[in-house]
Amino acid sequence: MGLCCIALTVISFAPAVWLGSILERQTDGRLALGDAQGSLWNGSAFIGVAANKTGELTPLLPGRFEWHLSPIILLGQVEFGLKNTESLQQAITVSGNLNHVQVSPSAVVLPADRLSGLGAPLNTVKPSGKMTLSWSPLSLTVADNTLDVNGLMKLEMTEIASALSPIKPLGSYVMDFVWHGQQADLDLKTVQGPLLLSGRGGLNQGRLHFSGQAQAEDGQEDKLLNLMNLLGQRRAGADKNVIALEFN
Repeated sequence: MGLCCIALTVISFAPAVWLGSILERQTDGRLALGDAQGSLWNGSAFIGVAANKTGELTPLLPGRFEWHLSPIILLGQVEFGLKNTESLQQAITVSGNLNHVQVSPSAVVLPADRLSGLGAPLNTVKPSGKMTLSWSPLSLTVADNTLDVNGLMKLEMTEIASALSPIKPLGSYVMDFVWHGQQADLDLKTVQGPLLLSGRGGLNQGRLHFSGQAQAEDGQEDKLLNLMNLLGQRRAGADKNVIALEFN
């Protein structure tokens, strides 16, 4: 009985940095919580990436994330809330049990220029522009140490530019994700812009496979030549050069 009381006391005062340890473990150290304040149950922090060898964190997303985790998780039920008025279009709620939860629809704003902190190849491309990841209600199920996701997601990339190209912006694009279990079908389309991107692919247990193409709008071929050569192998199209985008 005494040990149970001690354990409950420790859990009750668990610091917010515990969530940071979970985030780092799940992302293989790519992401971490910065300036974590409060407790495991009610706290706030920013999401950051290691910017240099000293391990100093640089915010990846604007604003601070505030969370509330209900203690009923100790009974096997999940009630989790997350908000950030600068990054999230609306607060997120996660509810269910330890094996199955529902995630409410929302969208998160991703400033493209901050993605360079994630390392190669983004730190070479140095993208800029606005990216918004939105989703319908998502269903997440954990079974046999695997995570199944079901639902729809959309990544909107607006006025994307790169330090490798003198043309700014390169264009606006949309990528749709259809999640079914441990896999997702991907579909990339160009909304507008001189750099035309398209293709289909998928995610399978975290591994990406994608087959598509990149080509320059008429009259922009010379200006986009260097960037397109970095994207992939050139192949002859019907009346213009096309770059094959292949990732496996």
